[in-house]
Amino acid sequence: MLDTNKLITDKTIILNISGMSCASCIDKTEKALNKVVGVNQVTVNLASEKAKVTYSGEINKNDLLEAINKIGFTANFEIKPEKKEQEKKLELDDLKLKLTVGVVIALILLTGMLSDLGVTFIPMWFMNPWFQMVITIPVQFWVGARFLNGAWKALKNKTSDMNTLVALGTLSAFTYSSFATIIPDFFIKNKITPHIYFESVVIIIVLVLTGRYLESLAKAKTSQAIKKLINLQPKTAILIKDGIEKKVAVEELILGDIVLVKPGERIPVDGIIIKGSSIVDESMITGESIPIKKNIDNRVIGATINKNGSFEMKVDKIGENTMLAKIIKLIDEAQSSKVPIQKLVNKVTTYFVPTVIVISLITFIYWAFIAGNFSLGLLNAVGVLVIACPCAMGLATPTAIMVGTGKAAELGILIKNADSLEVAGNINSIVLDKTGTLTKGKPEVTDIISVNDDETNILLKAASLEKNSEHPLGEAIIFKAKEKEINLKITEYFSSLAGRGITAEIDGIEHYLGNKKLMVDQAIEISIDISKKANELSIQGKTVMYLCDEKNLLGLIAVSDTIKENALEIIQKLKQENIEITMLTGDNRQTAEAIAKSLGIKKVFAEVLPKDKSDYIKKLQQEGKIVAMVGDGINDAPALTQANLGIAMGTGTDIAIESSDITLIKGDLQTVMTAINLSKRTMKTIKQNLFWSFIYNIIGIPIAAGLLYPIWGITLNPIFAAGAMGLSSVSVISNSLRLRYAK
Repeated sequence: MLDTNKLITDKTIILNISGMSCASCIDKTEKALNKVVGVNQVTVNLASEKAKVTYSGEINKNDLLEAINKIGFTANFEIKPEKKEQEKKLELDDLKLKLTVGVVIALILLTGMLSDLGVTFIPMWFMNPWFQMVITIPVQFWVGARFLNGAWKALKNKTSDMNTLVALGTLSAFTYSSFATIIPDFFIKNKITPHIYFESVVIIIVLVLTGRYLESLAKAKTSQAIKKLINLQPKTAILIKDGIEKKVAVEELILGDIVLVKPGERIPVDGIIIKGSSIVDESMITGESIPIKKNIDNRVIGATINKNGSFEMKVDKIGENTMLAKIIKLIDEAQSSKVPIQKLVNKVTTYFVPTVIVISLITFIYWAFIAGNFSLGLLNAVGVLVIACPCAMGLATPTAIMVGTGKAAELGILIKNADSLEVAGNINSIVLDKTGTLTKGKPEVTDIISVNDDETNILLKAASLEKNSEHPLGEAIIFKAKEKEINLKITEYFSSLAGRGITAEIDGIEHYLGNKKLMVDQAIEISIDISKKANELSIQGKTVMYLCDEKNLLGLIAVSDTIKENALEIIQKLKQENIEITMLTGDNRQTAEAIAKSLGIKKVFAEVLPKDKSDYIKKLQQEGKIVAMVGDGINDAPALTQANLGIAMGTGTDIAIESSDITLIKGDLQTVMTAINLSKRTMKTIKQNLFWSFIYNIIGIPIAAGLLYPIWGITLNPIFAAGAMGLSSVSVISNSLRLRYAK
């Protein structure tokens, strides 16, 4: 549920953080930033390498950077996507170079091991311990430098992380092997066989680094949604000034500028069409696959595609106020947020690395000194260190959130925070506003009943009368006439008759359009059949208007806010999910009940005030219901805020959208069902990721420690342990990436 007080007082800063490698880093970073004066809350996302800092009042931003630097990481405030992409590319290039060197050296050492299998063509110096030590040095201290540097920074800050485990494991094996090479007599005198494990050191580093490389590639895919949106933004626009067309950078546009958009071009920013018309493809923003006809006074969204026809538009939103910028910001914030289950993960990972180090030490002591097998003790201790994977636990939740919220954005669903994902998958009661949610929110002419004139003439005269009116029902009649390409007549002596209707002269004859009371005032006779028909239309929730001239009733026009095409289908689907459905509306009871009946909604509350909507939701919550509210108007804002999950139609007011947890950009009810299903899939993926990352460590660490050795003689070579660790992180990310194919 949205805290409106926090919405007003709290501010946020997004930090880009480099150097984090596992779940332990998350806890370390959050603790450091929370110590900065003024900070209220910190959320760190390992997958996006960002920290969302919430604060109130004033804050020294440099203190945030210093806090990150103190724990061994580097941070900066929001940087341009292009620069960030360049940094990522440089990091991947560095990884690729070091991996190449590491793989070559690993192959040389593995080739040397073939001699133990009877292969004779291998050069003898490949097996020389001194040669193996020399070629291992660059792998240990250059290829694996990131692990050593990370471990050293952690040590300076009296903490530990995944780098600590890898550094401890490889340095232990390297140091032992080096001493066994340089002073083998020392080991022989102490009755210890001087084994060397240089190939294990190299292969462990190469495998862990390969896992890190694959992880970086996979993580890049989790943030594709934002990248796609950023790449949609046009770089230039055609500005019209003093009748002259000039190509300018989009950043140079100001409010009120007139911009020309040609066929095939992306619309540069948000605005209103003032000249021309076209068909616009808005699929990349709204998820709506069918292009939309745009005419004068219609709004167009920046980054959408002008399919055909040129038009001129007046710029009314630029920079961070455009729809695209707001969408990118919302996705970014959602991807930086956490689901409540992550708190448990953070608590576990705080103690995870120290616990693994202790287990490794106990393993070494037992096998080396109690069981009397020094080599097995060393190998098992190293195996414990390198198989433990806090990285998989740290990536389990954020990668699924990043992919899930990104996919939602592609489908026209903006999810503000990860909490909303968890709530959406658990709702068992949904409250729907009527106007603009179940109905189109725009009155339409539904029936024309002919009495003493034909339907075309009835529409012609009614629209001609209404062209001087500002009533919404009148707009519906005029729109219907335009749709049928009817040319309206000139009227004279227009007058509005309060509470009854309107009147004016058409072709010198007085005409009246209004309610039944107006007909009674004009002594117009209405037959029993027509009265019965009018009553039937009213029962259906339609507003009936009577048209007459000075003597006779000419016909009836019924206007109604029509039900959205897929509303009935969505209501049925929600029922199949065992979700209780209620319709709340400020509209009159007769209209509300008519619409509810046609949709199969049994619980209807009509003529309710905004506070009544909020109170009703509170009552449901007191009954133990997890409630979602779907609305689009200003009067829905209190209810959207009160609900466990507020869902706003993107076609509604800004206040409703601000008060909600999920925004449906195109205002389509189908996306309510899509949002619920996607939330369930995302939460299911998170639970799968957490289960496998925990179970991997629970099973892998005891095996690496030699638990199965006394029974079946099974041990886990550190090389296989390192491979398993790398694959565990990649498997978690790969499982999350399956959400990209959700529909």
